[in-house]
Amino acid sequence: MKIILIILTIFLSSCKLNKIVNHHGIHNLELKSEKLLINETNINDIKKILGPPSSTSYFDNDVFIYLERKTSNSKLLKLGKKKLLVSNLLLLEIDNRGILVNKRFLSKNDLNELKISKKETGLNTQERSIISQALSNIIDKLDDPLGKKRGSIK
Repeated sequence: MKIILIILTIFLSSCKLNKIVNHHGIHNLELKSEKLLINETNINDIKKILGPPSSTSYFDNDVFIYLERKTSNSKLLKLGKKKLLVSNLLLLEIDNRGILVNKRFLSKNDLNELKISKKETGLNTQERSIISQALSNIIDKLDDPLGKKRGSIK
């Protein structure tokens, strides 16, 4: 009887009632993004509210990218596989004067609806010109004049 009681207390003491949530990125991204006003908020205000961006992009205008992601462990039957609770993305476009021009918030459902192109670019080696083939041969001979691999000098 004592053994069953000891085993039962060990199993019950390791159980948690609260769900463990792993958080990555900016907390409460949707609420914080509502504070940003188009044509009024500048870069300093954005960095004060949201902090540094997760990623940046530089084209015609600067684009700041902010992420929020929450995951949790699933049930025991799924063998501890992670379950995605929240996945948000905030895109902020900033003009050359440092003013917020455009704001776009994407939630988990919006991200699932995005279509990603399946096109691939490849290198067709048969279409290389005679000049590029000759230059590559010359470069190979300059790199290894004796025809031996590098590092095998004895």
